[in-house]
Amino acid sequence: MNNLLAAVMTRIAGSALSSRVGGRIFYDEAPQGTEYPYVVFSIVTGTPEDTFLDYLDETIIQFSLYSISPGVAEIASMYADLKTLLDWSVMPITANYHIWTMRQNLTTMREDVTAPDGTAGIRHWAVDYSIMTEKK
Repeated sequence: MNNLLAAVMTRIAGSALSSRVGGRIFYDEAPQGTEYPYVVFSIVTGTPEDTFLDYLDETIIQFSLYSISPGVAEIASMYADLKTLLDWSVMPITANYHIWTMRQNLTTMREDVTAPDGTAGIRHWAVDYSIMTEKK
């Protein structure tokens, strides 16, 4: 799993998405007080698939996009950057063959957060990607 996470970070580094969020991309959780916008990604599920010929792993990774901007332009641009970066992209995964990176779904949410100056609403878009790999 470390190889997959390293490949995801390598793919994101220096991308338009990374630039748009000022490099604020985190695994599992953002540090408290992180400036908006930012991205958090985490593993949702990992499922082995034995075809009797190959040993495959399907991993669902969720990318949570966060924006405090009142309109949708910022978060929609983050989503577009993520799609451009990952949809059907090739991942350089050490010790595994990469088979696919496929977007599964998008869930959009509005959440209330307490900011130092009061309560502000944030946009949270959760995007799930299926990444299929095969052991070398």
